[in-house]
Amino acid sequence: MHESKGLSGRHSPLPAAATGVEQEANLSPPIETVEAVEQATQHVLNAEADGPPRGEGVAEDLYHIFRDMLQGRTGWPVVRLVLAIVVVLIGNMFGQVRLNEWNGAFFDAVEKRNSVAFLNQLLVFLIIIAALLALVVAQTWLQQRLKIRLRERLTHTLFDSWLQPARAYQLGHVGPSGSQADQRLQEDCRLFSEFTTELGVGMLQALLLLVSFLGVLWTLSSYASFEFEGREIVIPGYMVWVAVAYAGIGSGLTWLVGRPLIRLNTERYAREADLRFAIVRVSESAESISLYSGEPDERRNLNSFLDAVLLSTRRLSGALARLTWITSGYGWLAIVVPILAAAPGYFSGRLSFGEMMMVVGAFNQVQAALRYFVDNYPKIADWRSAVLRLAGFRQAALDLDRIAMGTRRIEICNHPDGWLSFEHLSIALNDGSILIEEATAEVRTGERVLIIGVSGSGKSTLFRAIAGLWPWGSGIIRTPSGSDMMFLPQRPYLPLGSLRSAICYPAGPDAFDDATVKAALHRVGLHEFAGLLDRAERWDRSLSLGQQQRVAFARVLLHKPQWIFMDEATSALDDDNQASMLAIFAQELARASVLSIGHRPGLDQFHTRTLHIRKTDEGAILLALPVPARSRSWLRWYRRNHAK
Repeated sequence: MHESKGLSGRHSPLPAAATGVEQEANLSPPIETVEAVEQATQHVLNAEADGPPRGEGVAEDLYHIFRDMLQGRTGWPVVRLVLAIVVVLIGNMFGQVRLNEWNGAFFDAVEKRNSVAFLNQLLVFLIIIAALLALVVAQTWLQQRLKIRLRERLTHTLFDSWLQPARAYQLGHVGPSGSQADQRLQEDCRLFSEFTTELGVGMLQALLLLVSFLGVLWTLSSYASFEFEGREIVIPGYMVWVAVAYAGIGSGLTWLVGRPLIRLNTERYAREADLRFAIVRVSESAESISLYSGEPDERRNLNSFLDAVLLSTRRLSGALARLTWITSGYGWLAIVVPILAAAPGYFSGRLSFGEMMMVVGAFNQVQAALRYFVDNYPKIADWRSAVLRLAGFRQAALDLDRIAMGTRRIEICNHPDGWLSFEHLSIALNDGSILIEEATAEVRTGERVLIIGVSGSGKSTLFRAIAGLWPWGSGIIRTPSGSDMMFLPQRPYLPLGSLRSAICYPAGPDAFDDATVKAALHRVGLHEFAGLLDRAERWDRSLSLGQQQRVAFARVLLHKPQWIFMDEATSALDDDNQASMLAIFAQELARASVLSIGHRPGLDQFHTRTLHIRKTDEGAILLALPVPARSRSWLRWYRRNHAK
């Protein structure tokens, strides 16, 4: 481990060799870096505070979402489905117009008691209905396929954005919209895909019917006249104006009464996500909770989350009840409004019974198209809240890029000699407070460095910065090639699936032959699992933490990285197993460089240098000292205790 005196970079350049002298670094007092980091972080937090993303309207949100989804050739299946639905809707429109014309002829036959015409019209009706039925079935199938395609493209798009290097981790630190990724990627994608399809197709169908029946209703309105003081009064397009006025009044009242639904739906889904997360957390921590007898406390916590869900649902139910006064009343009145509007023309004799039914049918189609907003406002509110959440999640990812480009942050680049070095490195918490200030240091190939210090001194955060997970701060970290590095956290990640997949991770299960994988298992003392490589189960639950840590060392044996970063990677192992695992870096991977965080006995015997981060009243000092000469050789100790 090579450090410049003072570790500030202000007094001396990087040295050529280790000195082993005490070196100091101010790790706590905030400096000018705080302002830059706070501004960058607060920009994100303020943007997320109220839910909607940066004041963008729904049209702009949709533009960005669909642009991301439909880029390239992968968007063509969606476009083809949309075009097919448009063709079907146009056919449906002509069928509805023909059905309305049939209404006139059929009811005229009824009024004139013409049995022959009556039977002919029944035959015509069956033909029209058969055609409309085929179109409706085709429309239903195409809509369902479009929902699937939209969800597929949207989910893959968000996966691509979420699973960029370090982004899934960083999104959890930039505000509410970046958290609860499970809701965004599963529930919100489902809601958006289903509601966008249903509302989009419904709106297009309403528009086509409006265009087709508006002219019919305008023409038929000339027969609806009034008599006033013996004079006949004809209002051009009278029935059209009645339909527009009736739909306008209903839409206005619906908007006024139902406007809070967007906010209430957003709140409800957020509280549902909180409850779901709390339940999953209890399920995954059931053993620890039971050992603490913490079930009553967890029950109280879950009750509080449930109460929040129920409160938001009650508020939503009250708003829906108020809106029902408008939507249901509007629907019931729609039964008689067209008859009342057309009655003067019928009673004056200018309209036959069949013509009046044609007027009523055309009026209903126009009015139904115009009242689409009224009938679907609750669904529109639910859909809009899903758009807000998805747009917020997308924007949170973009904000990380803006922080990278527009503010001071830690720069990560490759070291020309394949070493690890820090140049004027300052690490800040995401709230802007400085954790490590102006550190300058170097680790060369083949060194084994142990980092120790009290909890909260910044050891793990330093590792996150090296891995590129922690961008907050300033300075430069020069690292070896990413393919040469492997990080071993205290609790290894075991993916779902077979044990073979867990051992080979992050490579695929077929990346290593069977003999190599079994040899790695035997080397780390897990030979009893060699026959279970292809069994799929929750290995993160089946294996103890100590066994999981040994699986991580098996990965090291398979991947053979040149640089290994261990964060309490042997904390759950007994002394013998710890010695066995660390012997890997003296035997199988003797040329590997190792940086480790830990407090276990025996660790200092293995490392060539110890880096001690120690807090003081004035800040902190960083001690970089070699292993004392009186310490016995760790390798001799290991061989003596494991001699056959």
